[in-house]
Amino acid sequence: MTTTASGPRLGAIRARTISARTAKYLSLVIAAVCTLLPLVTVLFASLKTKQEYGATGPLTPPENWLNLENFAIAFDSGEMLQGFVNTAIVLAVSLAGTIFIGTMAAYALDRFEFRGKKLVMALFLIATLIPSVTSQVATFQVINGLGLYDTKAALILLFMGTDIIAIYLFIQFMQSIPVSLDEAAMIDGANRWTIYWRVVLPLLKPAIATVVIIKGIAIYNEFYSPFLYLPSEDLISTSLFRFKGPFGSQWEIISAGTLIVIIPTLIAFLLLQRWIYKGLTSGAVK
Repeated sequence: MTTTASGPRLGAIRARTISARTAKYLSLVIAAVCTLLPLVTVLFASLKTKQEYGATGPLTPPENWLNLENFAIAFDSGEMLQGFVNTAIVLAVSLAGTIFIGTMAAYALDRFEFRGKKLVMALFLIATLIPSVTSQVATFQVINGLGLYDTKAALILLFMGTDIIAIYLFIQFMQSIPVSLDEAAMIDGANRWTIYWRVVLPLLKPAIATVVIIKGIAIYNEFYSPFLYLPSEDLISTSLFRFKGPFGSQWEIISAGTLIVIIPTLIAFLLLQRWIYKGLTSGAVK
């Protein structure tokens, strides 16, 4: 009786296991197709001539797989080299400022007790809840009033001053650093700046790596702020806008430029993916 009854039960368990496994791989295949299909379309478009692009569909393979003329036009006419240089300057200064301001603010909020501390934390929380689009007019007036419009300093100031998430991330990591390290350093004669610079900051390397990766990718891909606040110079995200005008768009060249823009991000991800996963998971459980 036991053998007879267990047969259908084992069959049902095996059927549920097969169904779950099929659903898992089916969802992965769908996700992979949704991710790769736009990239394949861009790759095909980048290798086509203008006439070929207009006469064929988006998923039609190019006739000449070695047609790299669009890449050369995008790089030269789009002044992408200057765009990479401008992006590197804005990126480096913004990240350095974000790390310095964020770690200093987190150190003050985590290690010091002062009047109004809860109010400051509440204001940070409120700032994260306000949609950025609602403050664009006021932000533009402030930048223009400071005389920073159409300068790289406007972008650097905006990128450094609007990252409340980085401050929260630094606070979460700093709470795992024992206060006894600060006290031991003070007994040895170190002042607060020395403790921050030589004790706390080196221990924040995982958090700094996480902020550099997440913030760096966000700045690299940002289009709205460079387009609005730096119209006379191109960053890499706005350089492709040259090929879009009132008389039409050169999508085959834009596609080639898009692939050029993706290359640094792809290399950075392949080199730093271990830090990305480690930083995100560490921040999630603290």
